[in-house]
Amino acid sequence: MITPERKADLEKQQYRIVGNHSVVKVCSWTKQCLRGKGCCYKNTFYGIKSWRCIEMSPTILCDQRCLFCWRDTEHSSTTKWAGPIDDPKTIVDGCIKEWRELLYGFGGSETVDKEKYKEVDKPLHFAISLTGEPTLYPRLPEMIKEIHNRGMTTFLVSNGTIPGMLNKLLEEEAEPTQLYISLVGANKEMFETVARPILKEAWEKLQESLAIMHKFKRSVIRMTMVKGLNMTQAEKYAEIIKKAKPDFIEVKGYMHVGHSQKRLKQENMPTHAEIQEFARQIAELTGYHYTDEREESRVVLLVKKDPEIKQKILE
Repeated sequence: MITPERKADLEKQQYRIVGNHSVVKVCSWTKQCLRGKGCCYKNTFYGIKSWRCIEMSPTILCDQRCLFCWRDTEHSSTTKWAGPIDDPKTIVDGCIKEWRELLYGFGGSETVDKEKYKEVDKPLHFAISLTGEPTLYPRLPEMIKEIHNRGMTTFLVSNGTIPGMLNKLLEEEAEPTQLYISLVGANKEMFETVARPILKEAWEKLQESLAIMHKFKRSVIRMTMVKGLNMTQAEKYAEIIKKAKPDFIEVKGYMHVGHSQKRLKQENMPTHAEIQEFARQIAELTGYHYTDEREESRVVLLVKKDPEIKQKILE
């Protein structure tokens, strides 16, 4: 499924290919955290240990071509799975192996926190969010169970266009530790402009996914804000959020990096002050609490009625 040309391009970007269709990469925050230069905002918000977090995806395929995405969306767009389907155990084993190997070089660095580096051999978290749309992978429930059976947590990030797979996760008792669903438009027209879905009914499918997300143990709506395109109509976003009832809302600014630079301008990147203001509007309209923020990531965390939920550190 990953052509030799695509593989070479991904490896230049420090991805590692696992099996026929999965990929893993060391997040820049993992490297920063090992060097004692700060950890990912997920560490601040949810207690995730960035230096023990594997960022991966069981596929590079996606059924959207979001303008803000830093990946190359033109060569991986599809609505259906094609080709072989790797075994979940093989994927998990391969991702752990490649992730460790990518970090082995840090062991000899004088700038690395030695205590944290000792824990690299025992990853705690799988962020299923690296690239592509993971719910396209037909054996996703088995993969999540495999990760959990090894004593690790899962953060699943989805664009919400495949509600059938989300229902399957519930039916097979394979809920991720935390489910993210992206909301990048206050209405269908705005959504289609920003997300550029391949599916004609993508907006309707997203609404189906949002309608069941409250059934998951922990859920997050992630709003990636692109100045001049989708950072308006807070009241419409609020209507959708109140129906979905997520535990958390992340209001995050678009970052002008990677392939998105070919589609958007630097002016489309909101300042942290603008993110703060929009988040306050959403908080006021939904009744969620403005709880935390990370300026360097231009992200604000809003929490449901119970502020204590943020303190439930994921172990």
